Amino acid sequence: MDYLLSEQQIMIRDLCREITEEKIKPIAAELDKTEEFPHEVVKVMAQSDLFGLFIEEKYGGMGGGILDLCIATEEFSRGCAGIALAYAGTALGVDPILIAGNEEQKAKYLPRVAKGTLCAFGITEPGAGSDAGGTQTTAKKVGDHYILNGTKIFITNGGEADIYTIVAMTDKSKGARGASMFIVEKGTPGFTFGKKEEKLGIRASATRELIFQDCKIPKENLLGREGSGFITAMRTFDMSRPGIGAQAVGIAQGSLDVALEYAKQRVQFGKPISSFQGVQFMLADMATQIEAARALVYAAARQIDAGVKDVTRSSSMAKLFASDMAMRVTVDAVQIFGGYGYIKEYPAEKYMRDAKITQIYEGTNQIQRNIIALDLIRERTKK
Repeated sequence: MDYLLSEQQIMIRDLCREITEEKIKPIAAELDKTEEFPHEVVKVMAQSDLFGLFIEEKYGGMGGGILDLCIATEEFSRGCAGIALAYAGTALGVDPILIAGNEEQKAKYLPRVAKGTLCAFGITEPGAGSDAGGTQTTAKKVGDHYILNGTKIFITNGGEADIYTIVAMTDKSKGARGASMFIVEKGTPGFTFGKKEEKLGIRASATRELIFQDCKIPKENLLGREGSGFITAMRTFDMSRPGIGAQAVGIAQGSLDVALEYAKQRVQFGKPISSFQGVQFMLADMATQIEAARALVYAAARQIDAGVKDVTRSSSMAKLFASDMAMRVTVDAVQIFGGYGYIKEYPAEKYMRDAKITQIYEGTNQIQRNIIALDLIRERTKK
């Protein structure tokens, strides 16, 4: 379908598609097997100025928006969602700086990101996943510094990123209102990394623990004011969830591509299975679901770029619908491959494994349904 993309957005799409075909697809299966981080592809992305897509021109970026980021993420995920996460995870990590950073912080960090410096976002803990208000990591102000103590888990780009935005409690007595957001750089004394997780999918993406033991950071690394961290985190998710939707769309589109190609080649009863109505109906449903999800993701991204004040519902809907869709479509792709779909030599099973995480991270889909329902009820109550 024609989404009336700008000339620049079409160029972004075509460039990312070229990188996916030439650099990502040829190594996707191997990196899925070895869990090696895609350093060489990241270099190509950086050299292509893609890390600056969503950063203002005055900081060395291209001045684009969330839709531009979604287009790039979708194309990369079409080849490998794990490799795409090095890119998309950086956008998540830098969002708090875009949202709450002051001029000095933006001038210090954004030009580095625009050139390809990786970022990561740290909120999840052993006891604080969906319940972000249950954060136990603390930040105590001592003179001109804050001292961080605690552990973050399941952090995308953990250990690979150089810049981290971290949620920590500056006043536990206030609950979520006592949370603050900080910038922590790799190499800061007291900041180390735990084990690298071995995952079902997105295996080319690094997922590690972050460990803070009397980690001393300057007070200038506080993002916004004390107590504003939870609000910044929620605004970050409003910006980032369409990106998860875009990742899901890319995964689903990639699985449809390989399923369609296989259906044209696989012969049973003297005919390609693409000639059988049962398979045709599956392909039609897959394509329709992908297009519906893409339309919702792009619409949510355009709302954010247009400066719409409250995008929580549309952002959550985009993430929810697209990720549930990706799981259905990738399962159907495996079914079309039949027994071969269950074999690692063929690409269908990887898309299915990669799709699952999109229903879980940045707020499980059960949480998304809670958010959407509460917003609907709140709107109705105002009338």
